[in-house]
Amino acid sequence: MLRKFLAIVIAVAMVMPLAVAPASAQRGKLPLVRDAETEALLKDYAKPIFKVAGIANSEPQIILVNDKSFNAFVPDSRRMFINIGVLLEAETPGEVIGVIAHETGHIAGRHLVRLRSAAANAQIVSVISMIVGAGAAAAGAAAGSGQAASGGAAAVLGAGSVGQRSLLSYQRGEEAAADRAALRYLNATKQSARGMLKTFQRMSEQQLFSSRFADPYAQSHPMAQERFNGLLRDAQKSKYFNEPDDYVLQYRHDLVMAKIFAFTSHPSATLRAYPRSDKSPAAQYARAIASMKSRGKGAVKEIDALIRTQPNNPYYYELKGQALLEGGDPKRAIAPFRKALSFKPNEPQFLVWLGYALVGANDKSYLPEAERLLKRAIQRDPNSGVAYSQLAIAHGRQGERAEADLATAKGLMVSGDFNAAKRYAARAQKSLKRGSPAWLQADDIVSYKPPDLERNR
Repeated sequence: MLRKFLAIVIAVAMVMPLAVAPASAQRGKLPLVRDAETEALLKDYAKPIFKVAGIANSEPQIILVNDKSFNAFVPDSRRMFINIGVLLEAETPGEVIGVIAHETGHIAGRHLVRLRSAAANAQIVSVISMIVGAGAAAAGAAAGSGQAASGGAAAVLGAGSVGQRSLLSYQRGEEAAADRAALRYLNATKQSARGMLKTFQRMSEQQLFSSRFADPYAQSHPMAQERFNGLLRDAQKSKYFNEPDDYVLQYRHDLVMAKIFAFTSHPSATLRAYPRSDKSPAAQYARAIASMKSRGKGAVKEIDALIRTQPNNPYYYELKGQALLEGGDPKRAIAPFRKALSFKPNEPQFLVWLGYALVGANDKSYLPEAERLLKRAIQRDPNSGVAYSQLAIAHGRQGERAEADLATAKGLMVSGDFNAAKRYAARAQKSLKRGSPAWLQADDIVSYKPPDLERNR
């Protein structure tokens, strides 16, 4: 019985650190954001860091989370989640690059793999303490000693704390190791660590009041001021410490910050943050988005003004297409989406946008091209639910009912609605040739069994 109990506890410890965040993402509980411009910028921030860290060949995917708090995390070696709050609060590229460098330190240092082992060991300590405490309580009860019984109960109640503190201590060590690794990466890529230090300084100021009452040994991350003090001396030794941020990256950073703010804020808030008196490109971008969101008639004119200032910016054409599409004119949206795609022919989100506009134009002659574009998009980004839904419409309007059902089933799989996906896949199978690639894909969905996290625990 004891061996079985230990096995269960160890299984929990090994699954939990890796299951909590990624599982919620897989179930769609994390509100994710897709934006080609922001993702391209983050990729350019990360590329040199990944290279010097030795993980360029298995480049992790950077995923945006629609959360305005300043946070980032890595659930495994393949994915790095960054809240939009990082981009909204960071004033310079260096602050974001510092966050990426820190999270890269966790990946390159294989901290998540070792954390599983540490978690298992911590739980074993807790189990042993619980057994000893339970024994003391039983002995006290048998002897009729209230004092012994009380001591035993205290041991049982404190057992979890013993293991937990052991694990948290391990995590604090890994956080410090990731900080040091980030410093090495920044130095190796000839970048200043001032941005990373500014992030820690911000965190320290936020913790100024709460840390008065916090137990630093019960924190999984070192207190921000301690991290700041520990890195400042080493960072200042670097000959790149006073190196300024790349002005092109700063320009792109300002645009992305304005874009995210405008898309996630009420138009009136955007106009307060970026008033008409502000003539910067970022402010013009934000106001154009605010106008689009408020269904203003002048939105397209404002975007056209942006395009005139930078006619080779694909994201301005993307925004114009989006404004026309959401304004109920998908046929006119085709041209700007096509223009955006001409600059970045392999960008899956541009492929989806153009396919969406072609389908929405309600012209049967456009449907074969829409189908080709959407399939290309899915090949490059198999997690696009919009691509699958538009592909299903394109198939349906061409009389391809089984293919439409299969595309719908795939889209439902992406969204996590497995039961509905199975129904559509089963319906598609009835009209597909048995053994064909499409039939086998439908069969895979029908046969799919989602992981039972509760059972695994």
